[in-house]
Amino acid sequence: MNFRTLDLNLLRLFDRLMAEGSLTRAAADLAMTQPAASHALKRLHAAVGEALFVRTAVGMKPTARAEALWPQVRDALALLRNALAPEPFDPRDGKAVFRLTMADATAALLMPPLLAVLQREAARVSVRILPLISRDPRQLLLQAEADLAVGHFPAAVAALVAEGGGSALRHQHLYDSRYVCVMRRGHPLAGRVLTLDDYCAADHLLVSFSGQPVGPVDQALAAIGRRRRVVLTVNQFFTAGRVATQTDLLTVLPERFVEATGHADRLLVHELPFDTGRVSVQMLWALRMDADAGQRWLRERLQRVAG
Repeated sequence: MNFRTLDLNLLRLFDRLMAEGSLTRAAADLAMTQPAASHALKRLHAAVGEALFVRTAVGMKPTARAEALWPQVRDALALLRNALAPEPFDPRDGKAVFRLTMADATAALLMPPLLAVLQREAARVSVRILPLISRDPRQLLLQAEADLAVGHFPAAVAALVAEGGGSALRHQHLYDSRYVCVMRRGHPLAGRVLTLDDYCAADHLLVSFSGQPVGPVDQALAAIGRRRRVVLTVNQFFTAGRVATQTDLLTVLPERFVEATGHADRLLVHELPFDTGRVSVQMLWALRMDADAGQRWLRERLQRVAG
């Protein structure tokens, strides 16, 4: 491809065709006639050196090359659009919808103060909380399935730091917490200092968004040559808190989440007898949303309430 002579309008057609799956709808979005769109698509295929779409009975099917190109093209077009013709943002017009992915306890911590801020500012935006199913939300953000991810994502953040300014994602620190051991009041271990042997001998409850039977605690134990027995794995902190109040299972939660379980008055918090490091809660978002006025507005308010 000779990029110097490439018509950038072809990339706009490519983006709309990927989004719509129909040349007719893509042409309508761009105020083009269908013959003009068909001719532009041929020019795009010639410029790339291969077909990016295949006609099927249900529309235009993208090739593997098109699927690989789309995230980069979409992000580049969004950056250009925001730089050259930023859309005005008015939080009071009732149009903005923000999709955030986070754990249940994170939402319980951040949403009440965030909504209080929105109410004071008379903002009429809609916030949708999507379930967090992984410690690595990068694909959700890159595929535009969520606008913002909030949580403890150590591997993802480490990868973004290593990529530097060339990354397709951005991140911002919100707050730090720490892991603590949580048990019911009246637990056999409640009345004494929790030792490493006592901890490893007990039965455990693990919170795992992905359903995997190991987490950061198991990794920390493995580093010192120890292990625990996980009896139950759940995907919500609220569920973990409820189960811990009614069983002798131990669970580990970020300290700030204990209150968010709704069962803090029935639970005891103990220091863990080994080091798990800090829990750094971060916001992650796609580079294409970096300069978006509405997204910046929301991130600023999340930073404020998290602080």
